[in-house]
Parts: sequence; structure tokens; C-alpha cells
Amino acid sequence: MNAPAPTPFTARSRADVATPQATRYLTQLCKHFGHRCPVMLGAASGQIAFGSGDCRLHADAGTLSLALAAADDTALLALQDVVARHLLRFAFREPMQVTWSRA
Repeated sequence: MNAPAPTPFTARSRADVATPQATRYLTQLCKHFGHRCPVMLGAASGQIAFGSGDCRLHADAGTLSLALAAADDTALLALQDVVARHLLRFAFREPMQVTWSRA
């Protein structure tokens, strides 16, 4: 018997968050979610495979870029909320704003 085909991710959004600690937060997010989800972590990039979608992260000198993909808008909104809430919790010492835009 063949496994069902994976659901294509059709809902996408992204956010570019200005922070001098981009690499630190990328690592923190990946390690935090790595206890519950499959994660790939590199020096300046990472990927978190949530059950309802995918988060790709990239850090450079002043920006943490987040790209989300999910099967539908409901799942995408939930992922946006989870990722942003955790990032803001980790970055409580610095003023930060996460603004999502459809990709």
C-alpha cells in the first residue's frame, strides 16, 4: 500500500525582523522546537517542520527572515502566531515587531 501524497503547501507568508541578534534567535527557535518537531539547523539558516506546515529561517547581520508555508490559511495563521509569540518571548529584552506579509 502506498502512503498518501503529502499535502501541498499553498498558503505562504514571510516576515523580515530587524535585530542584531538574528543568529541567536534562529538558533533558539530551532532548538526550542527541535524537542517536538524535525529541525535542520545550520550556521545562518534553519528549517522547522511543524505538523501543519514549514518554517524556514535565515539570519544575516541585522535581519532574521522567516518564511512560512502551510496547507491552508487557517494553518498559516496558527503558525504565524506560534512562531511570532516564541520569537517575541525569546527577545523580551529588545523592542521587536514581527509583521507577516503573504508571499
